[in-house]
Amino acid sequence: MTAAVFWNKLARRYAARPVADIPAYEATLDHVRRYLAPNQNVIEVGCGTGSTALVLAENAARYTGTDFSSEMIAIAREKLAKNPLSSLDFAETGATLDTEADASRDVVLGFNLYHLVPDLDASLSAAHRVLKPGGLFITKTPCIASMWYIRPIIGAMRLVGKAPGVLYLTPGAYDKAIERAGFEIVEAGFYGKGKTNRFVVARKP
Repeated sequence: MTAAVFWNKLARRYAARPVADIPAYEATLDHVRRYLAPNQNVIEVGCGTGSTALVLAENAARYTGTDFSSEMIAIAREKLAKNPLSSLDFAETGATLDTEADASRDVVLGFNLYHLVPDLDASLSAAHRVLKPGGLFITKTPCIASMWYIRPIIGAMRLVGKAPGVLYLTPGAYDKAIERAGFEIVEAGFYGKGKTNRFVVARKP
């Protein structure tokens, strides 16, 4: 089963799930808003069913939510039709942002995504490519390398098509990958329970 097929099959159930840690989610959104401005052109990579995009889009001049799952984007567009925002649109594209022009965006956002991509370096380089000089890359990513007990569980679930491929990152390795893509890290920390959800703000020089 390809990743796209997996997420397309899961999309409707995913959309119905409640946020697992609402305080951490809201704290993350509040912090992201501090970096957004009304004149910015923002793209969110891996937007899923668009819930975060619908919340943050009012803080930008233009906000595009993207995902490689056609079914996720279909649900996001359904939500947008019910709650129209002139600044927001959705597009189907992968984490390498092949449809995006170079230096076209002020901010790239990616939440709960970069531990799931097949090629982390290529995906981070894509975020760097589409940003204007001085643009910001803001991400929150589970770094679960220390959670050794999860690996056999995810492995077993993948065998029966119940889990996607996962990168087992440490926070340090993730930070280094961001820097390797050409970014300068401005801020880094954690949101939620434990020290796994790595929040990073990085700038393209």
